[in-house]
Amino acid sequence: MKELKILYLYPDILELYGDFGNIQVLKYRLEKRNIKCIIDQYTIGDNEPHFCDYDLVFAGGGADQEQSILAKDLVNYKNNIKKAIDNGVFFLLICGAYQLFGKYYKDVNGNIIPGLEVFDYYTEAINDRKKRCIGNIVIDVTLNDTTTKVIGFENHGGQTFNISTPFGNVLYGNGNKFGDTHEGFFLNNVIGTYLHGPLLSKNPELADYIIKHCLDRKYNENIILESLDDKFENLCRDQLLNQFLTPHN
Repeated sequence: MKELKILYLYPDILELYGDFGNIQVLKYRLEKRNIKCIIDQYTIGDNEPHFCDYDLVFAGGGADQEQSILAKDLVNYKNNIKKAIDNGVFFLLICGAYQLFGKYYKDVNGNIIPGLEVFDYYTEAINDRKKRCIGNIVIDVTLNDTTTKVIGFENHGGQTFNISTPFGNVLYGNGNKFGDTHEGFFLNNVIGTYLHGPLLSKNPELADYIIKHCLDRKYNENIILESLDDKFENLCRDQLLNQFLTPHN
């Protein structure tokens, strides 16, 4: 039996807008295909995780206060995280976690929260706490040379700059900053995005892309995933896409 090992970072701190649902979706879609799913959790005070032992590392979103707390812990593993990324471990980073893998995050009070500096982007919050990129969002994403629409929900005051390889092109919503044409960060085995919802429940094609990527790497073969019945999910997607992308007078 094939298996995937998932490391869920800070489940007690980084869990906004149903981000844990991403783990549940991956587990469900793996087990429906008779693939064993092992999920370990790490939070502050636990033994140091061995990032290279995993196939996928997941971290969700959190507010400024939570980010400030965990950033001090996460920086202890900076070199090991970089090594895992270099070794091909897949990282799925939502909102606050996405920000922390950049150079820094500057909060509304001007305080700098140092990032892991794994990537060159950085995030700065605007001074007005009431002004946020919030609402439904649709982006065009290219997965294995095929373009698909990815749906989510964004809620962030931080504006992310210096993105060289975005996750997708914005069709509806804001993206990395107000009125941006791009959303998130995508580089080989890393996806950083502001899309909550949870992301993978609304986008089964993306979930399977991540699963296949991890399996292909682990078993060094081009694995063909068994098709699942996504009729209900796709009906929901069609309705949402029609609602968001069809002009209404």
